[in-house]
Amino acid sequence: MADGAAPEQHPDEPHRSGLAQRLNWLRAGVLGANDGIVSVAAVVVGVAGATASVAAIVTAGLAALVGGAISMALGEYVSVSSQRDSERSLIAKERRELAEMPEEELDELTGLYEQRGLSPATARQVAVELTEHDALAAHLSAELGIDQDDVVSPWHAALASAVAFTCGAVLPMLTILLPADVRIPVTFVAVLIALAVTGYTAAWIGGSSRVRAMVRVVVGGALALAATFLVGSLLGTRIGG
Repeated sequence: MADGAAPEQHPDEPHRSGLAQRLNWLRAGVLGANDGIVSVAAVVVGVAGATASVAAIVTAGLAALVGGAISMALGEYVSVSSQRDSERSLIAKERRELAEMPEEELDELTGLYEQRGLSPATARQVAVELTEHDALAAHLSAELGIDQDDVVSPWHAALASAVAFTCGAVLPMLTILLPADVRIPVTFVAVLIALAVTGYTAAWIGGSSRVRAMVRVVVGGALALAATFLVGSLLGTRIGG
């Protein structure tokens, strides 16, 4: 690396700014799509097991889509708002402590770097230089693991979740409108393939095992569809009888 040049970064490591924002809406989006696929598919398959009426199936599916999208958005908004409020409170507390007792905070920062394996002299030098550069950022990073410019947005998470839920719900809504003799098996297959994709994507975002994540969501989705279809079939038989 040439003198004065910025250090090279590995492409698979999260060094870029705004990481929490991007991962937050990506996570919300993937979870929203997964829930949209499973919940709406379970509803329409269950109703299709009870009746062949397209109007009844579509009505139930649309109700599940609208209610689910709103519920997902509200849940994400409340959850992320609580996280954001906590982060802002911690940032305000740290800013106040730096203003009221800067020497104690410098000693604290030195101690944190000593705990990470630096010698007392090196830890002190690092703490001093980082404090001179940006005291608040240094303390937030070392003490709390927070970036004040990377606080998550509840609106981004809510919107991503609602849109993703709706997109996921479109698939079972379309396949369940196929002719009566193929609508249920085609919906099963399409939904399980879509779940495998969302499971893979979620694992890719989190850097975990793709196969394990795919198997987990596919098996769970298959159980949900089978259970609701069974319930719908039993209720349809009893009502029809």
